Amino acid sequence: MAGLFADDDARKQVKQLEARIVKLEQALASTEQEKEQYIRSTLDLQMQMEALNTELRKLRGQNEELIHSLQDAEKRQKDFYVDLDSRLRRFEGNEPAASRPDSGKGVVADPAGENRTFEAAYSLYKAEKYQNAAAAFRDFLQSYPQSVHEANVLYWTGNSFFLLKECKSSIGSYQTLIEKHPDHPRVQEAMLNVAECQLSLKSKSAAQKTLKQLISQFPGSDASEKAKKRLAAIK
Repeated sequence: MAGLFADDDARKQVKQLEARIVKLEQALASTEQEKEQYIRSTLDLQMQMEALNTELRKLRGQNEELIHSLQDAEKRQKDFYVDLDSRLRRFEGNEPAASRPDSGKGVVADPAGENRTFEAAYSLYKAEKYQNAAAAFRDFLQSYPQSVHEANVLYWTGNSFFLLKECKSSIGSYQTLIEKHPDHPRVQEAMLNVAECQLSLKSKSAAQKTLKQLISQFPGSDASEKAKKRLAAIK
């Protein structure tokens, strides 16, 4: 009997071991499946990332092409404008000298050169060489007093001095722009900067007057809203 019970216990232990082995085998199989699934997911993710990188490179290339096309379009527009201005100047130059109100002020004989000179000065501004840019813009206006670029040159000159914190010179350029070209789209920004310069020069009443003038002349504009906030902040 003792031997029989011993055999039964042994069989029970064997069955328990077999059950544990089955469970371990099932767990191992499940782990292998999870591992394979993880590997597949990782590979899929890598493929997606490569596809996204390819698409990103493609978009960057398209963006560069668009920028290049835009630059070409801008250049063509400027060349067309210069050519048109040149034709108008030649037409005006055919009028009798006595009938031309601007006779004696100088007619630009090389509009393409004028355009190149303007671009050279503006390149200095874009390169953040503001002192050199201001000098180049000043020389430009002396060389081309009747230039079609005058309004833009006055604005960028004012900006150059503004960034150099030379407020008096900045105000002078901006004020000339405001007086000679009141309809220019940069006038609103110029007036905001004039007010800032006036505040820097401790001319609070002058700054308040400039801001009120901006609000009155350009109601509903973004610059007008900025002027209202700046006016409210002045104490």
